[in-house]
Amino acid sequence: MPRPPALRARPDFLTLLSWSAVPVFALVLLATTLWRVRPALFGDDRYLRVGPLPGLLLAVLLALPLGWAAKRAVPVLGLLLAETLTARLLGAKLWPLLLACAVLLFYVAAVRPRRTAAWSLVAVLAGWTAVQLLPPAEFAARVTGPSGTLVVVTASCWIAGSWLQLRQEHAATLRSQAAEQAVQAERLRIARELHDLVAHSIGAVAIQAGAARRVIANRPAEAAEALGAIEQTSRETLAGLRRMLGALRRADADPVAGAPAPGLADVERLAAAAGENGLRVAVSWHGERRPLAPEVELSAFRIIQEAVTNTMRHARAGLCTVSVDFTATELAVEVLDDGRGGGGGVGTGYGLIGMRERVGLLHGSLTAGPRPEGGFQVVARLPI
Repeated sequence: MPRPPALRARPDFLTLLSWSAVPVFALVLLATTLWRVRPALFGDDRYLRVGPLPGLLLAVLLALPLGWAAKRAVPVLGLLLAETLTARLLGAKLWPLLLACAVLLFYVAAVRPRRTAAWSLVAVLAGWTAVQLLPPAEFAARVTGPSGTLVVVTASCWIAGSWLQLRQEHAATLRSQAAEQAVQAERLRIARELHDLVAHSIGAVAIQAGAARRVIANRPAEAAEALGAIEQTSRETLAGLRRMLGALRRADADPVAGAPAPGLADVERLAAAAGENGLRVAVSWHGERRPLAPEVELSAFRIIQEAVTNTMRHARAGLCTVSVDFTATELAVEVLDDGRGGGGGVGTGYGLIGMRERVGLLHGSLTAGPRPEGGFQVVARLPI
């Protein structure tokens, strides 16, 4: 299990901190514990005084394992427990060592697997119990005294470290889910763009190719004109695909830097291209025309493009009416045709799905379906 980001982000700092704790801990041991001890082997109240130099060397020796605590926390914890048992036999004060065990147990609970952290807690509590049993007559007093308070602190440190690990794991899970959702959203965006770009162009090419095949024998000039339109449409589609692939290859590229995304200004060009493919498209504008947010303009254009493309491919219509209405709070787009009533939704269904996704991302609304009087209707309302 990887360490939580909060404790693994700066391993060098943690190592420096652990080595900095060595002299501090050594001084604490020297000042509180090692200057005078009462070994249990004496069996009486005699004290053993330790000289300054031997006491200092012993304090440094006992504190030295803390330097490896950041990288070898569990072995260092075992050494501290062994030192605690030794200190108990020497009759030294235990609280500095038990407090060091508690702090290290917090770190183990925060960065090590739960099984390791649980066994470490068991080991610390077992060591604490062992030191209280020497001598047995003092067990009850020690459990209810300062040493008993330290075991509460130890358990609290373990709980705090475990909570920190759970919190970091939950945060990592949320980050992973957010990354997966971002990837999925980007895949859907690419799929929509590919569908909108390719489906319209391929539909136009299919219509022009069919027209050229029918007239190539008797009206070669018209066939040549249709083939020219196929060539132009194919080149535009290829250029669009190259722009899209180039933007995908450059992670830091601005997707609108080289070629602006299509918008409402391109609706007239779309209508002219549809006219060349045999579908008359009438465009009407209502309200005050003004520039809108790029995502609104792109979505509106793609919705119109998809509706017109479906009309050409499926509706067998002669006239398609596009109405764009600017209001103070929304942009209303309506596409009608006089075909057989199934044009806008016939086919694979990906067109309507893509339109609904685009409208949903902008918190708008979309209605699409056949009209009672004939033909198909698509109405999209996009907040602005």
